[in-house]
Amino acid sequence: MTDSSHYTPPAIWRWNKENGGKFANINRPVAGATHDKVLPVGHHPLQLYSLATPNGVKVTVMLEELLALGHGGAEYDAWLIPINEGAQFGSGFVAVNPNSKIPALMDRSGAAPVRVFESGAILLYLAEKFGALVPAGGPARAECLSWLFWQMGSGPFLGGGFGHFYAYAPTKMEYPIDRYAMEVKRELDVLNRHLADHEYLAGNVYTVADIAAWPWYGALVKGHLYDAGEFLQVHEYIHVVRWADQIARRPAVQRGRKVNRTWGEPASQLYERHHASDFDTKTQDKLAASS
Repeated sequence: MTDSSHYTPPAIWRWNKENGGKFANINRPVAGATHDKVLPVGHHPLQLYSLATPNGVKVTVMLEELLALGHGGAEYDAWLIPINEGAQFGSGFVAVNPNSKIPALMDRSGAAPVRVFESGAILLYLAEKFGALVPAGGPARAECLSWLFWQMGSGPFLGGGFGHFYAYAPTKMEYPIDRYAMEVKRELDVLNRHLADHEYLAGNVYTVADIAAWPWYGALVKGHLYDAGEFLQVHEYIHVVRWADQIARRPAVQRGRKVNRTWGEPASQLYERHHASDFDTKTQDKLAASS
């Protein structure tokens, strides 16, 4: 196994902003804001600042599921954060998430605003706030949290590992693609073996564990992620495909997947969400038709 070039690390690493890659224009080795930008605030208790990447979809699906269960306090405004433009480095966003990653949530339902960042933390925060989609205790809760944190630990190998080197790196390199493809297929096998005997990740009840994993692994096995379905032979993971299709049929999932989405078919896009009626009146195909 050989790569097209050999790299010897220097004695001291220094940032080279010209090192290429799809996101080279926004990647940097330091944190903090690059510009002043106040975040908008809507009328609902929950203010979400996001983009419909897999991590962003987790939270919009969660919120739509809570609303479908009748939790009116889960009404939210979803504001678009275009990360390709560096919007995540605005001062307002950094104040909500010092890690400058979407999604970020502000809960303004109490006496003082509460910030929540990292998608898994947001899912668990909302589940506990509303007492829904996570078991209250015992073995069922342990199983749910185990799969939730499995996704948080495994997802970076799929996204930042395989996805980066397969889809976004400036050159194709055999070793990292082969290494991360192997790991992603192992993760799919973990899911496939488990889902052969369980309807959902935590057993026979749909939970935050499924909401966390579906935007990544569900999208992967349905060919919606990195255009890598054939490369990884994802059709072999039949139980993961069954699970992905089952979740995709949920109306709340279909709504949540549209929010803060700016690509794909116009009917699948809803740049911002401020009211439930926006799904009927403001998807981008309807906006285009009315303009």
